Amino acid sequence: MQSEELGRKKRRPERKSRRGWLIGGACVVLAGGLYSGAAAYAGSQIPANTTVHGVNVGSLSPEAARQVLAEKLTAATTQEIPVQVNGRQESIDPTAAGLGIDIEQTLDGLTGFDLNPTTLLERFTGQLHIEPSSTVDEAKLRASLEALAAKVATKTTEGKLAFDGAEPVLTKPVTGVALNVDESMAVVSESWFDAPDPLALPATLSEPKTSAKTLETALEQTAKPLVAGPIKLTDGKSSASLSPEQLAAAASFKIADDAVTMSLDTEKLVDAAAKGADGFKSTAKDAKIVLSGGAPKVIPSENGTSIDSKDLDKLVLAASKDPKRTAKVALTTTVPELTTAEAKKLGVKEAIVHFSTPYPAADTVRTKNLYAGAKRLTGVLVMPGETFSLEKALGAITTANGYYGSGVVVNGFATEAVGGGLSQISTQMYNVGFLAGYDDITHKPHSRWFERYPAGREATLWEGQVDMAWKNNTPYGVMIEAWVGGGEVHTRLWSTDYWKVGSKSSAKYNFTNPGTEYNPAANCKPESGGKKGFSINVTRTRTSAEKTLPAETKSWTYQPWNKVICGKKP
Repeated sequence: MQSEELGRKKRRPERKSRRGWLIGGACVVLAGGLYSGAAAYAGSQIPANTTVHGVNVGSLSPEAARQVLAEKLTAATTQEIPVQVNGRQESIDPTAAGLGIDIEQTLDGLTGFDLNPTTLLERFTGQLHIEPSSTVDEAKLRASLEALAAKVATKTTEGKLAFDGAEPVLTKPVTGVALNVDESMAVVSESWFDAPDPLALPATLSEPKTSAKTLETALEQTAKPLVAGPIKLTDGKSSASLSPEQLAAAASFKIADDAVTMSLDTEKLVDAAAKGADGFKSTAKDAKIVLSGGAPKVIPSENGTSIDSKDLDKLVLAASKDPKRTAKVALTTTVPELTTAEAKKLGVKEAIVHFSTPYPAADTVRTKNLYAGAKRLTGVLVMPGETFSLEKALGAITTANGYYGSGVVVNGFATEAVGGGLSQISTQMYNVGFLAGYDDITHKPHSRWFERYPAGREATLWEGQVDMAWKNNTPYGVMIEAWVGGGEVHTRLWSTDYWKVGSKSSAKYNFTNPGTEYNPAANCKPESGGKKGFSINVTRTRTSAEKTLPAETKSWTYQPWNKVICGKKP
């Protein structure tokens, strides 16, 4: 008996332990259920205190959060994106650039069942601030950035410093700018959405060699002082005042390697001083070549004195920074531009060409123009390599210059103008240049052929429109002599014979018969007409001791001498 009781007593505690376990197990199950329920609840909505680009979507369901974000953020996806390239403000159209936001991707992972206690705690108590996920069409974004790159691209340009009259003008240098498209794509993709400030896009900068600061220093310390007022030059006896305009005209700037150097042309300074004081004018006399006793003669040159140009530029620059603005100068012996030796070397010693044509003696007014033109040509010296212009040599063709109104042909009709007859002077000068072998620069034959001239080898003249010019292509100078006498106009060239010239004219061809034309002009002159028009070719060859030039052929077509009736055509 005793043993059974003892056995029963020992088993009671065992029953009690099983009951405790059952109660504890039930509590765990209950707690687990509550935890799972909390996790399920937390996973069904956006975590508390969650913002997307500042928009509070905490504790909302995904559907509600999507709606709120669509309402609050969509407008920002169409706003121009402000950008800045090296300080220049521009903008990008996000739609054209293929930029947008993905609300689904933005909210992805914020909801869903998760038993991780850390995650559960964060969902109930955490602070979550996120930005929208972007969608980027890389092809469109690159295209937009390349268009922007072309717009903001700047070529590196060096600055300039120059004078406009007496005013120094600084043109600032420009830094070259090239947008880095690849790096800019990363910047825009990352930060484009509702950027609070302009996005600074990366660019490659190419700085000019000379900085703006260097140019500004030269402007203030060198250019402005030079023209701050007149500068006085004096040798103790004579004095000249150089104006700011004269000083500026003599100045030039060299800009290189971040340095600016201003230089002064000493010859221009000497000329300006000579204009300001007789004592500074050069007394040197050039050698002259004149016609004397029917032949050229060299009148010797003479040395003289003038203001010394040595270091004159340095003296003026120093004076520009001196309150007294005065430079002490000296006189020196000067050699003329054309010395006796140089004049003799020009070889103006023999007649190389003589050409003449008859003129209508009955037209006395026309003859006066021939005399006037010949007088202006005689003694003209054309240097080696220089171009002779008849229009320049004759001067303005006006009555004030000694010319008269006489007959001319304009557009195929006879009329009258000041200088009528000077086309014969033009023909003379064209032919002596042709026969001497000089290069034809410009000439134009008459529209109708006059028998007193060689066909195809003559030239007209019309001030401001038609000139006659040839170039002295020899190593010798050439002097012109022209006169009217014996019923002819004569022209002779004095030089040293250089070219052997050959000339050949073709037979006349392509004849055209004259017709009848009506001229309603008030100053119309009737003409009987009758001469046929034609074409002709003229070929010239030139050979010297050193070379032979290619043969040149010029062709010209003359109009017929039509009968002209004054008035309108009936």
